[in-house]
Amino acid sequence: MDNTSLSDNLRKLTQPILVPVARFLGHLGLTPNMLSLIGMAAYVVAALVLATGHPILCAIILMIFGPLDVLDGTLARDSGQESEYGAFLDATLDRYEEFFMYAGLLYYLLTHLGKGSLSAILVISALSGSFFVSYTRAKAEALGFECSVGILTRFERIVLFIIAILTGWIDPVLAIIALFSFVTTFQRMAVVARQAKGHESG
Repeated sequence: MDNTSLSDNLRKLTQPILVPVARFLGHLGLTPNMLSLIGMAAYVVAALVLATGHPILCAIILMIFGPLDVLDGTLARDSGQESEYGAFLDATLDRYEEFFMYAGLLYYLLTHLGKGSLSAILVISALSGSFFVSYTRAKAEALGFECSVGILTRFERIVLFIIAILTGWIDPVLAIIALFSFVTTFQRMAVVARQAKGHESG
């Protein structure tokens, strides 16, 4: 069984593009941790832009700076700057990015679109599901298991988020993110359970 996610497969396919871009950024003096921090700042700006009622501009910012989530790791591997702290920082900032993104969306929905409790529940469910997906992988890998499988990883969630704010189909897309995030969590639980059973029988 192939335990890789769509985002992992896309990352492998786009390496011929990502590596030259990462090297160029490295030549400019940027480090992987700096790229992670710049990406975090971009998400905060995007969230503030969305909260003030500009979803299209928010989507543009996310599409421009979203690739930094991949480029920081690419630069780290290509330049030999991989470190445990860098991986920790990147994963932590990723969670903050999603928090700010959904916080900005919630404010936009309540303030500018006049949405009510249902939309708020969907935002909270989507954010919670996203965190569960990330936690299961982090915990599994900390215990020595492989756990990158999943139908809805961070890449897919960001793409759906952008689609939601561009089309205005926010509630339905949030419901999809919430549902399939929890599906992904159970996928990962099942994968780890099989691996753990194999370790015990071995």
